[in-house]
Amino acid sequence: MPLAMRVVQRVVSAIDAWQQRHRLPAFVFGVIKKFGDDRGGHLAALIAYYGFLSIFPLLLVFVTTLGFFLHDNASLRHDLLNSALADFPIIGAQLKNNVHALGGNGLGLAIGIVGLLWGSLGVAQAAQHATAEVWNVPGRMRPGFFPRLTRSLLVLAVLAVAIVATTAVTTAAALIGGSAAVTALTVTATVALNVGLYWLAFRVLTPASIATRDLWPGAIVGGVAWTGLQALGGWLVARQLRHTSELYGFFAIVLGLLFFLYLAGQLTVYASEVNVVRARKLYPRSVMPPPLTPADEHALADLARADERRPEQHIEVEFDKPVSSTQTTGNDNP
Repeated sequence: MPLAMRVVQRVVSAIDAWQQRHRLPAFVFGVIKKFGDDRGGHLAALIAYYGFLSIFPLLLVFVTTLGFFLHDNASLRHDLLNSALADFPIIGAQLKNNVHALGGNGLGLAIGIVGLLWGSLGVAQAAQHATAEVWNVPGRMRPGFFPRLTRSLLVLAVLAVAIVATTAVTTAAALIGGSAAVTALTVTATVALNVGLYWLAFRVLTPASIATRDLWPGAIVGGVAWTGLQALGGWLVARQLRHTSELYGFFAIVLGLLFFLYLAGQLTVYASEVNVVRARKLYPRSVMPPPLTPADEHALADLARADERRPEQHIEVEFDKPVSSTQTTGNDNP
């Protein structure tokens, strides 16, 4: 083996041994490793894809519903719409200008709204799939069509609660004033609200067998990170679009929206991974196995059992004991 390769291996081995001895680095690496095991980037991409397809149907339903129930309160209708679009930096204005309420008679309007709701369930279904993959729920134990549909509608209800609650916080801050104390209080309230909404979404998406207390760590991480993403979203999307706006025109807006949705999807998957790693003690993990740590074996066994598709199917996982260098030498020289 070349000298340079041996040096790299020794450095990585030293880093691996250090992170396994320290709880916080071991936990962080455990989350990153679990994200890779579950193909978290793929799950985030699915959420972004179906989120993109669901945005316009959801906005049409939302705008139409606001027009129906708040036709005499234009100010509140305006505030709720702005709160819904505030999560999409830069591109929110374009969405607002291109989405208008549906019209027609009562029956036709009701059929249209039901159709739009059905078309917008994709992002909720993708979130359910991602959560099941992260928790390595065996295929035979995953919910059927109607339970999934119910959960998807509950996810949409959580989104509606989020919009109303965000509007309330923003309106209260505007009425009180713009002092530093009010700003700090608003940020604190926003973080607390986002944490609560993440917890509520995790509770809806996660199997009932998972204890509620095991959902709080990821909710805290997700709520804080989502607040930061909302604050930095404009800068991130603007930076992403800096060299594409003139070349691609309107398509740059689409690229910016997909980029932002992918970031949000990654954030959500990582937050869910935090819950799993903490609840199942999936750390420390080895950077350069062998040998596998007990957490490595636990995570890999869960990953294999997730492929069970039938009630009569059971997957058992075994691991070979690592062969020592002396044993290898002895076998090579009988």
